[in-house]
Amino acid sequence: MYSAPSACTCLCLHFLLLCFQVQVLAAEDNVSFRIHVENQTRARDDVSRKQLRLYQLYSRTSGKHIQVLGRRISARGEDGDKYAQLLVETDTFGSQVRIKGKETEFYLCMNRKGKLVGKPDGTSKECVFIEKVLENNYTALMSAKYSGWYVGFTKKGRPRKGPKTRENQQDVHFMKRYPKGQAELQKPFKYTTVTKRSRRIRPTHPG
Repeated sequence: MYSAPSACTCLCLHFLLLCFQVQVLAAEDNVSFRIHVENQTRARDDVSRKQLRLYQLYSRTSGKHIQVLGRRISARGEDGDKYAQLLVETDTFGSQVRIKGKETEFYLCMNRKGKLVGKPDGTSKECVFIEKVLENNYTALMSAKYSGWYVGFTKKGRPRKGPKTRENQQDVHFMKRYPKGQAELQKPFKYTTVTKRSRRIRPTHPG
């Protein structure tokens, strides 16, 4: 003989259904947020304030620094070399950058064949890179236009073509370094502590 489910059973089923609905909504929110972040990372941001930094990029494979020698790019620069000093402009909220040689004023770019070249005009998306901080604390630079293609160099400091690069290769790993004599210019902001005593001090005026 059929008996109706008890009130306790109905309550448990209702609770389980509610938990399932919450998990589904949370998963949808996580996916939507991840997609939103990825879209914002790839999108240009012409509203926020740009940041300009000066540093060198030390190549893990060549043991030297990236050089922007006009239209030619290499990773053979010694520490402090004038062609290895790079002006790096943040293109969005910190992930997209443009890299310009301070001496030549040419931009580091990657063309449609995956070749690293220097260009006098950096407005093209070929001159925008997505900066990735890796688990080993090295930095990788992926082309914003050609996804999956990275800035990379051989042991002799020659550029690798984008299609032959992968994020886990040492060829695409770089370390940021300040040029010689520039580290002391990057000083942290110092706060001034104001006490009750200092607020009571009045400026003296000549009589």
